[in-house]
Amino acid sequence: MKKSLLALASGAFILGAAEFVMMGILPQAAAATGVDIPTAGHYISAYAFGVCFGTLILVFGRKVPPKNLIILFMAIALTGNLLSAVSVNGPMLLVARFISGLPHGAFFGTATLIAKTLADKGKEAQSVAAMVTGQTVANMLGVPAGTLMAEFLSWRLAFGFLAAWAAMTIVLALTWIPYVAPIKDAGIAGQFRFLTRRGPWVILAAVFTGNAGVFCWWSYVSPWLQKSGGWSSDLVPLLMMLAGFGMVVGGLIGGRITDRWRHAGTAALGQAISCLGLIMVFLVPANLVTTAILTFWIAFGLFFISAPQQLLMTEAGQGGGELIAGAAVQVAFNFGNAVGSIVGGAMLNAFAMQYRFTGLGGVPLALTAVGLLAFYSWRCETNTDAIHRMREVKVD
Repeated sequence: MKKSLLALASGAFILGAAEFVMMGILPQAAAATGVDIPTAGHYISAYAFGVCFGTLILVFGRKVPPKNLIILFMAIALTGNLLSAVSVNGPMLLVARFISGLPHGAFFGTATLIAKTLADKGKEAQSVAAMVTGQTVANMLGVPAGTLMAEFLSWRLAFGFLAAWAAMTIVLALTWIPYVAPIKDAGIAGQFRFLTRRGPWVILAAVFTGNAGVFCWWSYVSPWLQKSGGWSSDLVPLLMMLAGFGMVVGGLIGGRITDRWRHAGTAALGQAISCLGLIMVFLVPANLVTTAILTFWIAFGLFFISAPQQLLMTEAGQGGGELIAGAAVQVAFNFGNAVGSIVGGAMLNAFAMQYRFTGLGGVPLALTAVGLLAFYSWRCETNTDAIHRMREVKVD
């Protein structure tokens, strides 16, 4: 892998771990701040709302070289995670989580542009997938490590570790990421011109509904594994590692298929995989084996769709809106996470804390995402200039 991609993957690791580690340490964070599990779900939502607001950084940073933006985002991540580590109550942790989320969408929009620009011809999706691998490795290694810290030492150490990693990533970015010219300056309004077409809105709606569906269940995966699956709390980190492995495999396979097939078709396939997993969460009796399989299954589908959706939106923003378009995917992703967490918590309250109903709550949303992606592929493909990326493929 190119060193520039390694530096970007390191940044993706920080943000992926900061976003997902709360799912693994939710019980400890809830106890430390004196709230119940459904209320602690707001710590997840706070990060997601930070992602949405943080995209505004790109509106005023369009003239800044992408490399410099990456360094800025890592500095904000360092600050947010450090504040999370020293939070003394619920409101302070909510603010810290909000700050931690600010660079997320903007980072992935910028990193997608850099990865795509530096990629070998015909391997753009694989390059983006390699960058996103940092986020999936965070779920395979970083999140379980954070869960172990919470179980045996302190949940605060997880955020302290991420703050230190952010500092290291700043050094890597300075050293390994080459200069990439800023995007075409189309003005503030010009950056949003791509949103006048129907296609991008369909993609964003699919990202939102798809992730809202998955996060109805995923936000409460740790207590689900323990209460429904029968796993002991000290084994939950192993299940988080299994989920992370599913994300790594799903992201890499999704990237390869995307370079060889239709972007929207690849995304629809991944979303359907996750949707089927949510159905099984509700219908299949939970035990040690089934919960382990479903943890891998849904995580696989969750990141199978990452590369195609990022590329579709970056291509949609060509002409000055590339950064905003790429970041918009993460905004929709995390807004879906926030809503999914809320819907999942409502399902728990409505059905006497029976965790299988979090899967049921997510199914209609995930099905909507599959339908939107199918509609996009059928009716909106030309709305995002997708014809320009089509190329002849010879089969021996």
